[in-house]
Amino acid sequence: APNQFDRIECFDDGLLVVDAGYVRDVGHYAELHASLSDDVSIVDHSGSFVLPGFIDCHVHYPQIEMIASYGEQLLDWLTTYTYPCESKFGDPEYARAVAANFIAELLRHGTTSAMVFSTVHTESVDALFEAAYRNNMRLFTGKVLMDRNCPPELRDSPELGDHQSRQLIERWHGKGRLGYAITPRFAPTSSYAQLRRAGILAHEYPSVHIQTHLAESRPEVAWVRELFPAARSYLDIYDQAELVTDRSVFAHSIHVDTDDLCCLAEQGAAIAFCPSSNLFLGSGLFNLARAKDHDVQVGLGTDIGAGTNLSILNAASDGYKVLQLQGQNLSPAESFYFATLGGAKALSIDDKVGNFEKNKEADFCILSRGATPLIERRIATAKETIEELFALMILADDRSVTETFVSGVRVQPP
Repeated sequence: APNQFDRIECFDDGLLVVDAGYVRDVGHYAELHASLSDDVSIVDHSGSFVLPGFIDCHVHYPQIEMIASYGEQLLDWLTTYTYPCESKFGDPEYARAVAANFIAELLRHGTTSAMVFSTVHTESVDALFEAAYRNNMRLFTGKVLMDRNCPPELRDSPELGDHQSRQLIERWHGKGRLGYAITPRFAPTSSYAQLRRAGILAHEYPSVHIQTHLAESRPEVAWVRELFPAARSYLDIYDQAELVTDRSVFAHSIHVDTDDLCCLAEQGAAIAFCPSSNLFLGSGLFNLARAKDHDVQVGLGTDIGAGTNLSILNAASDGYKVLQLQGQNLSPAESFYFATLGGAKALSIDDKVGNFEKNKEADFCILSRGATPLIERRIATAKETIEELFALMILADDRSVTETFVSGVRVQPP
């Protein structure tokens, strides 16, 4: 049977009809234009791609300040760079400034929906939700839970983490297009008591999401084995705490076994594939074919600051290279699927965004075919649209995204 991800619909001379923030129709210009009333305004983007907004399934907004830091792998990276950086976010003014910059950068790269890590500070969560709400973005975040194996200034407790998470859920979840994500950083920095309490919280608020890290590097997995000797696997710890659900997103999931993949599939949980950060930290190569064989939902994540670019196109490009190293192939159509509808499915928002189906929210971006002389020259030699898309995936950067729209409103350039 044909690869389901390789089914892509493209209109060479298309028309996207947007009304009151929603997609009302999409198709060939010649067929749709005649049906529009005279008072409908037409905006011409001839020569560009109009694509659904990109979806980032895993990214750390506080770490935008430490992107491109040198010389460490995961566990030393956290100690050397991450924790000192995140300790600043108890300052509301600092958090608001970084959050505003982060949201602007997402939009500049064509990303319209995201699942984001904040810090342990409630101030960091409030700041990010405020910035996303101002731009009417569909965004998920939550207070990081850590009650051990981290600096004292970033440590909470099972009781405090639960109390503050509840307050934030009541304040932000469902406001506009915002959603809360219960956020234990990863198993090493949470006691089982804290993880179990997070699982109980998730059952009390079944519409919230869960986000955490899973099996990113081999030293991390070995440390988890020491901390939780009775668990069958890293994922089993989360499963025992009832944190593996159909609204859970596990970043990385590189060093998992068949039983883990079966558990993720059975529970409907998703993996955020973060190739840029996996390469940068030397964590390992994610086996996409194995995840697909087990019907595990996968989306793309930029994972800055270990990731080196906020562009989902850059993440797709690095994903192609990661899979090439394993004798696998990531087609252009599949890459754009993971960047859009696949990401939406991973975040359980595919009924709202991810493609241009009628009555979905009108999040989209305009992608130039000629943002640089090199791209323009390469595109001119392409024989079909799918070849153009692949070239753009490999060569594009933030200059390629000329405009970004959220709910039908242009938000980039501001």
